Parts: sequence; structure tokens; C-alpha cells
Amino acid sequence: MSADTQQAEQVPSFCALCVSRCGAIASVEDGRFTALKPDPSHPTGQALCIKGKVAPELVYHPDRLLYPMKRTRPKGDADPGWQRISWDEALDTVAKKLTALSDRHGPETVVFNTASPSTSALSDSMAWVRRLRKAFGSPNQSVSMELCGWGRYLANIYSFGAGLPADCMPDLENAGCILFWGYNPTVSRIAHATATVAAQKSGARLIVIDPRFAGLARRADHWLRVRPGSDGALALGLAHVMIDRGWYDESFVRDWTNGPLLIRSDSGRFLRGQDLDPSGSPDSYLAWDETAGRAVAYTPDLGSYAADNAELALFGSFEVETAQGPVTCRPAFQLTAELCGRYDPQEVERLTGVEVDKVVETANMLWESRPVAYMAWSGLEQQSNATQIARAIGLVYALTGDFDAKGGNVLFPAALSANIQGDEMLSGEQRAKTLGLADRPLGPSRFDHVTSADTYRAILDHQPYAVRGLVSFGSNLLVAHADGERGREALRALEFHVHVDLFMNPSAETADIVLPATSPFESEGLKIGFETSETANSLIQLRKKLVEPRGEARSDVQIVFDLACRLGFGSAFWDGDIDAAYRHQLAPSGVSLESLRENPAGVRVPLQTRHKKYTERTENVARGFATPSRKVEFYSEVFLEQGYPPLPDYEEPLVGPHSRPDLAARYPLILTCAKDSLYCESQHRGLPSLRRRAPDPQVDLHPAAAAARAIEAGDWVLIETPNGRVRARARFDEALDPDVVCGQHGWWQACPEIDAPGFAPFGPDSANFNLVIGHDHIDPVSGSVPLRAYVCEIKRLEAERE
Repeated sequence: MSADTQQAEQVPSFCALCVSRCGAIASVEDGRFTALKPDPSHPTGQALCIKGKVAPELVYHPDRLLYPMKRTRPKGDADPGWQRISWDEALDTVAKKLTALSDRHGPETVVFNTASPSTSALSDSMAWVRRLRKAFGSPNQSVSMELCGWGRYLANIYSFGAGLPADCMPDLENAGCILFWGYNPTVSRIAHATATVAAQKSGARLIVIDPRFAGLARRADHWLRVRPGSDGALALGLAHVMIDRGWYDESFVRDWTNGPLLIRSDSGRFLRGQDLDPSGSPDSYLAWDETAGRAVAYTPDLGSYAADNAELALFGSFEVETAQGPVTCRPAFQLTAELCGRYDPQEVERLTGVEVDKVVETANMLWESRPVAYMAWSGLEQQSNATQIARAIGLVYALTGDFDAKGGNVLFPAALSANIQGDEMLSGEQRAKTLGLADRPLGPSRFDHVTSADTYRAILDHQPYAVRGLVSFGSNLLVAHADGERGREALRALEFHVHVDLFMNPSAETADIVLPATSPFESEGLKIGFETSETANSLIQLRKKLVEPRGEARSDVQIVFDLACRLGFGSAFWDGDIDAAYRHQLAPSGVSLESLRENPAGVRVPLQTRHKKYTERTENVARGFATPSRKVEFYSEVFLEQGYPPLPDYEEPLVGPHSRPDLAARYPLILTCAKDSLYCESQHRGLPSLRRRAPDPQVDLHPAAAAARAIEAGDWVLIETPNGRVRARARFDEALDPDVVCGQHGWWQACPEIDAPGFAPFGPDSANFNLVIGHDHIDPVSGSVPLRAYVCEIKRLEAERE
């Protein structure tokens, strides 16, 4: 170790570049950030990915935005005519424009847009952006939920009353079996990758379901190479084997799911007390007591059945005498089993490509190696059937009985903190105006999220009303989302657009005002809990500002508070005093801001995990689940009422070889995509240390598929879909199905230091993968876009030009 290195200040920190939030030690020398390395004493610090290790390159990159700028030429011009302005002019302009739009057209006509906090440092400021948006009065915020979060957070709220698996985190440390489905933590959350390796050393089994043999799939006991988009059929097939062979927790299903509740054959609705007697309760359900041979009432408010020790039927068909006459009814679990029965292992192999034996062996491992800890990621969410995929896997998980059990998926306790998102500032009248709510009432809009497609429609088609303004933090819609051409048209049509970022990306280039943001290493960041375990959640850490901001860059939090004060919301933002806001947020925890500054490694608060909290009783009433029945809901009447299948039935990808045989001749290959371990979505391709390792956009294909098209490894090829074409370099992957190819999104940025070119976001030389995926075939519940399951053809670029 050199003397210079020895003299560098070593600062406890954490890397905020992605959801892993890895604990780290930063080296600072003479006021310059020089290195970031893992901090094994931190609960997420066992390793640090290459993105974190080269963080100094991000901070000191020559292309960083350093000053506020305004456009001086019309949108669409090749040269926007950017002109440097002061912060005062920038903030005054933004406040004046947004206020004018709100006064003339209503605050709902301004959409707030952020990058996903899973793949950016926006976790520092996300809650504050939401607070600003609600203070402004807009119900519309796009956070990529339809692409990054729906399946793992919100879809299973309808089944479990909680986000599964991401709100109920996998207890990897105590798991007997780990199930990663569409999730590669080596790329997405390295803290989970290191914890999984440790768990395997302690005897845990690992199942990985992924079209690619990548990351921890190489360490798996079972790797299931599922056809992209067919995951729902595989889940139902696994459930069928488990139910058929009795490999499920019968007591959990009977006591804690709505499996015993009777469904009317004539209406598909639950049988209610009022059906038997007009004076009965419309809120009570009925189940069949096999011992007494009659229907017994279940009342959600009491969380109990009318008959003690009833032997509740899970299977069968029963004729119940109602006020209108006899009605045939079956338990919800019977209907669930019948649905799953349509997906026996042979049918699963036909639909998914997963062999019969692997289906059975995997189902057996899920049962025999319990407790099961489960995690999913965007591989399942970027599908045209994303909602029912998530619910079908939730069904499998419910069969294990491991929800909130030690070693399963656990609702870990968290340090107390004040809710600072400003929910009280947005009226119900404004919430009702959320984009997409009328079309997809159970989708992201119900949970305070809007999709990019709905945003574009409101801008261009004025449906359901005209959106005129956009406030964007760190997002790159035109590269990170589908239908980029329509997106560009929409962003150019805005009356006003302000964009906050580190770099001038293709989306920022359409803005009227661009504001420079700091990297997370140039600003403080408060993290209350690190989510992955009880130990991780007990840590509160105020990430120290390592170095002074470059140029005039400000943190996202500072920009939010500055804008709030300019807009007249200062009283709701502690008159711009961020320290006062942090003290308010921390107050319930008992941890002071001063103690966090004195202890940059963080302060731990005592937490105690209680398992199976749904069984806890208050005044002899069990807590249960936050669903209409207070049970885990296999069968959803909420879905039925909105015209969706109440059970998570499988639907083929809407643009696939089975659903669109008319496209098969021209587009015979299945197109999916995956993250590159070196980059965060569309970020960081300008960093030399990363770009040297992956200089060009690549598309993976099987050698046999390449040979059939006269493609050699390293050839430039065209990826062509019904929506367009983009280019990439061919890379061979013998583990892929020969009918599947896997691309990468996010390519646009140049890296002049190593003469690596940029790629036009649009046009014939574009490498913008998401250009070739449209918004025309989306999940009917969530609006999720099938970035992971489409159709395509691959052609050698030179052959095309010949």
C-alpha cells in the first residue's frame, strides 16, 4: 500500500446506485473521491459490484451537467441552443411555468416523472418528489412501476394484502429452499447474491427459473429454462403437482386462505349469508362443514367461522339451499385445483419447454426443502400477462405455508419514521383524475403510479385530458421505455418540461430547462433500514457527502425543496430546511440527526422479528391478511368484478409464436432482454472502466440460430420486430433455447476517452432496443409492456445492406 493511499480518509458510506444499497468504505484524498470498496461490517456490504467500484469515474466524468441551462431554439432542432443560466432564473422560470399550467388547466395536467429507485440513486429523494407532487396537486407520477415493481410489489396485494415478494423479503439466512424466478441478483441486487451463496453453504437448496443460464443459475440445484412469457403456465403446473401429490400445507390453506369459501356456479361469486336469508349479512361468506353436512358462515370482521372445529371442505361440489332455490357451489380451492389440473407436466413442457421431470422434481424440492424464500424481478414484470404470472406464483408460494415464517418471506420490522410523502395534501377529487385509473382500475394508478403509455396518450391525444407539463428527475423515457418514437413526439409536444439529471441524455434533450444533479457521492442521503433482513432493517445511516458538488450541481432533495419554496409550498417543506425535515422524519425512531452525523457508519435501533403475524389476536380476533376476506385469496372477487379472471389463469404472451402465428414466418424467434451487469439501465456507458468491458450493444443467440442465418460471433446484426429494427453485435450462448434471442436496452451514450461511439436513439443506426417494442399489446390489468417476450428476426447487417 502506498503512502498516498494510507493517508486517504476512509469514510463509511453506502453505494446508492441501485436497490442493493451496498455498504461501502469511501476513500477521500485532498478533497477528491478516489475509491469505493465493500464494507463487510455493513449488513449489505459483503461485496461491491464494478459499478460501485468505479464510482469516482461517475463523479468526475467530463460530460457531467454542471450548470442550469435553458433551451433557446425550438424543439426538434438539431441544436437546442442551450444557454447557461443561474439557479435563480432556472427556479423562477420553472415555478412560473408550472404555476401558470396549474392555474389555467389544473395541477393534474403536470406529470412528475422519476427514474426507478431500484436502478438509480432516486431512493434518496423519491419520497420528497412525491411530497412535492402532492403539494402541487397532481395525482400523476410515473416511476416505471409497470416495468419495474408491479409483479414483485403490487400484483399480489390482491392475494396477500402485502407486496410479495419485495415487501415480504426473502429470509435468505434461514431459508431451506431459495426460489429465484426471473431474478438474477448478481446483476440486480448483489447483497442478495452474497447472502444466497452463504445460505447454500449452510445447506439451502436453490431453484432458478430463467430463460438464461446466468448468474446464480450456475449454482442452482434446479435451473428451469422457461420460454419467455410462459411463466404463468409453469407456476400453475408446479401448483398442480403439489396439490395432486399432497405436497402442500393443508392446514394453512384451510385456515388462512379463502380456499374453503364456496363459489356459486351460477354467478362465479362467493356464496354469502344474505344468499341464504335476505336478512343475513352481505359481508359473511359460507364454507362447507363436512362433519355437519351443511354450510357454515365465516365473518371477516371476526376472522372466524360460526361453527367451532368445523371440518371445512377444500374439494367437492355441494348443493346449497338459498332464498332463491338450490345452487351448486364449490370451494375456491376446488376451482383452483381444477385450473391447475389443466397444466399437467406434459402440458407444461409443451407450453414452456421445461421438461416433465424437472417440473416434478422442482415441485418436490419446494415441498421437501421448506421453508421457501422467494424473490422475483423485472423478468416477470415486463410481460403482457404480468399480473396473472405474479398471482400464479403467489399461489405456489401460498401452498408452501411459508408466508411470514422464519426462512420464508418475512415482513421484517422497520425502524419507526414519519410518513413524509404528503398523502394528506392530495384530495380524493384529484386522486380520481389519475391517468389510467378508468381504463385499468386495479393497476398501478390505483397505487399512485401512472404508466409512460398513459402519459404519452394524455399529451398527444388529450385522453382523458391534456397533459401539458413534465417534471422529470433522472429518467430517460425515450431509451428506458417502449415506443420511443411516440415518446419523442409526446415530449416535444409538451408546453413545458424541466429535467433534472447528471448527464444530457436523449430525454433531457427535449426539455426546456435542464438542472444539474449531484451524484450520491456529492450529497447526503438518509436511509432508514436496508430491507434485506432484520439486521439490515435495524440500521439507520446518513450517507456523508464525500466531496463538494461539481460546478453548481445540487442534490435532488435540495432541488425539490428549492422548487417547493418557489412554488409557495415552503411551509410544507420546513421553509427549505432539509435538516429540519430529516429531524421530523427521524423523530419516531428516537435517533437524532446529530448522532447520525457523528456516526457515519450508521446507528442501529433494536428490532425484534415476529413471525406469522397474521395469527396474532387482538380481543380474540386474528389479525389475518389485508384482503376482503382477511385470508390469502386464491380466488379474487375483486378481479371478477372488474371483468378479469378471478383465478390466475394462464394467457399466452400477446405477441408470441403461439398467439400470433401470422407473424411466425417473418419473425420466427422469441425476443427477450436482460440487464448488463456493468450498467444501470441506460446509465454509465460513458465510464471508461465499464465501457472497455462491454464496448457495444449485444444480442445473445444460440449458435444454431446464428448458423442458419450465416451470422458469425461479433457480427453486427439487425434485430427486427413488427415495430422496427435496431442493431447490435451477435454473441453466442449455447445455453439459450435456439428459438430465443436476448438483447440489451439502454445504449446511447458515447465514451470518447476510449473512442467508443454513441448510438443514435432513433433512426437506421439506432441501438435503442426499446424502439422495437410497442405499447399496443400490454397487460390488461397493469399496462405492463412485453419487453421480455416479443417476436423478432435477426439478420446480418452486411447481408441486409448487400
